[in-house]
Amino acid sequence: MSVETKTLNSLLILMLLLTTSRAEDWPQFLGPKADGIHSSAVPTKWSDENNITWKTLLPGPGSSSPIISSGRIFVASYSGYGLDPSSPGELDDLQRHLNCYNPASGEKLWQQDVQVVLPEDPYTGFLREHGYASSTPVSDGENVFDFLGKSGVHAFSHGGRKLWQTSVGRESGKRRWGSAASPVLFGDKIIVNASEESQSIRALVKKTGKELWKAEGSILELVYTTPRVVTFSNGRSDIVVPAPGEIWGINPDTGKLRWFAETPIPGNVSPSVQVNGDLIYAFGGYPQRFTIALKAGDKGDLTSNIKWTQRRAPYIPTPVLFEGHLYWMDRSGVAYCARESDGELVYQERIRAGRSGIKNYASPVVAGGMIYYSTRNAGTFVIEASPKFRQIDHNVISSDPSDFSATPAFHENQIFLRSGRYLYCISD
Repeated sequence: MSVETKTLNSLLILMLLLTTSRAEDWPQFLGPKADGIHSSAVPTKWSDENNITWKTLLPGPGSSSPIISSGRIFVASYSGYGLDPSSPGELDDLQRHLNCYNPASGEKLWQQDVQVVLPEDPYTGFLREHGYASSTPVSDGENVFDFLGKSGVHAFSHGGRKLWQTSVGRESGKRRWGSAASPVLFGDKIIVNASEESQSIRALVKKTGKELWKAEGSILELVYTTPRVVTFSNGRSDIVVPAPGEIWGINPDTGKLRWFAETPIPGNVSPSVQVNGDLIYAFGGYPQRFTIALKAGDKGDLTSNIKWTQRRAPYIPTPVLFEGHLYWMDRSGVAYCARESDGELVYQERIRAGRSGIKNYASPVVAGGMIYYSTRNAGTFVIEASPKFRQIDHNVISSDPSDFSATPAFHENQIFLRSGRYLYCISD
């Protein structure tokens, strides 16, 4: 075998190893494919005494979910203001933090503190439900990007070096609910839903933070969803954004609207879409909530492509689509399963929690054929991902009374769960 052949084989093996390693990462909200599905089995049962490998104290609360990229965990938090509804403190003291941890030990590798750009929305109303660190970071394996609302989009190296900062607007929506959408990557671009800050969707150059385009519209006023970049069967990719009364398909290279469809979804729209091939599923609305199934098309008005509409949907979490069924849990602790083909409800079952008043922000995720429902105040429920309802486990960390608003992240056989106080690693 020649030296050149040996070198080529070595490079191919290295590339395969790197690809395999990256495939295990959870580098953005809802995982590598943004569908909330992890193929490996993870623990279904844990408590203060069992299966918690480590926990580490966070600098403050947040609804931001952890991500795992190239052997590092990243999670966002805030501190200094808005920690106690009865005594929020001074807005000038508000800080946001991006932390990096070792997934094997929980050791903190670095922390970047970001002084907030003022004026910021005060700690009143619905903003008290999620706070000032609700966006989940995203990583490309080398750098990590965090969206901080009026304080802009920030880029850091995996080693913690600040790379750039770009503003995407400093306005406030009429309700002053703050930011919640997470950034996503597409090629050399970062896509940001800046609806609260400037009623726009924006694309930034990943390397420099320079703005490439801005898609504006007053209809974005109540859009809190994380955009989804979808590649369809014809190879074309669109940014899909649901809004009150409409759903959009945006050209990711230009920001121009390719297609739209009118929907019955009213009011606030928080869940992201789910996708199977050329079928798009959109959810949400207030006060009435809907789920719609739409077949993608090339351009223009696709309203006639709506396949079915169903008057059941979550308010904030994104449902998970698994083996022909959509799964979610509502704010009263009722779990739903709907057929993907026609939207028919297969089951509607109350979670067995030993209490009432369940609250949930986190989206359901699937690992090893099990659905994980993390709730703010009643622990994490494990349900079989099957059209026949079967509750497997109910897990509570009794020593931590803070809220669990973040969506769990997975890496191999581990679960990473964040609360208002701690980051946990759960494994057998």
